[in-house]
Amino acid sequence: MKLLDVKDLSISFSQKTSEIPIVEGVTFTLEQGEIMGVVGESGCGKSVTSLALMGLNANTKTTGRILFCEKDLLTQSEKEWRNMRGKDVAMIFQEPMTSLNPLFTIGDQLTEALSSHMRIPKKSANQQAVQMLETVGLPRPVQLMRQYPHELSGGMRQRVMIAMALICEPKLLIADEPTTALDVTIQGQILSLLKKINRKFNTTILLITHDLGVVYNTCERVMIMYAGRIVEKGNITTIFKNPKHPYTKGLFASIPAFTDKSKRLASIEGQVPQPGTIKKGCMFAPRCPHQFERCTQEEPYISRLTDGHSVRCFLFEEEGGHHES
Repeated sequence: MKLLDVKDLSISFSQKTSEIPIVEGVTFTLEQGEIMGVVGESGCGKSVTSLALMGLNANTKTTGRILFCEKDLLTQSEKEWRNMRGKDVAMIFQEPMTSLNPLFTIGDQLTEALSSHMRIPKKSANQQAVQMLETVGLPRPVQLMRQYPHELSGGMRQRVMIAMALICEPKLLIADEPTTALDVTIQGQILSLLKKINRKFNTTILLITHDLGVVYNTCERVMIMYAGRIVEKGNITTIFKNPKHPYTKGLFASIPAFTDKSKRLASIEGQVPQPGTIKKGCMFAPRCPHQFERCTQEEPYISRLTDGHSVRCFLFEEEGGHHES
């Protein structure tokens, strides 16, 4: 069952005299119960896209369509957004220390969502909060309810954030770089927890990261973003075995090969363009080793190569790729 259908989503930041495009023409779907990754460099539009799904982009112009359970979220009132956030769609933010309120106990912050969305008594809310802390693998949950964020380690705070996101059993969980500030051991535990939650609650997860290893070990499908556009998307096996877009190939080539330490680490020449600086042509053309004249004049469309594999590049029109509607 299709849970989320995003069609031609474009987001721009408003300035006094102009609008700066940040995300353009993003189209994807999410099936109920799947885990999909979104990969790209800092500034590529991953987080802005995810915030649009929560109605949290301030001072922006958003166009397109976001169908969630067949309802277009972009037509909602602010009251409808508030009712939906946390209950139907929830988010785990990058840095748990700044996402948790330092002035309130863990228990207060967990039960707040239940009280506002579910209207259940405080005693029942406390019981559910304790159970959710146990579900995310936190020890001594009753004692933890009385503690403050600064008393917990980074890994424990991240688990609290996951518990808060899950407390109302949302259909869609957006995880924005959930392991960035954690050491490798804790990263593995958090990712295992997300997969466990996916299986236990059939929660659909959109995992935003810059780590290809995280995507490979966690997700079923992946989207690669560059300069506010999806440049390639497909299932994990296809993308990792046969990447097509020059940017995707560059990402894979830049992964260190620990079995061959003498091999020079590859890099992608140049810098990510500032939003709005490239007026025409392919966004990746200035850094692409395969660019030709058309790349600087026209922007390529997404071509569907095979079932479940699409790429935004002129090189693949000749392979039988056709415009993705």
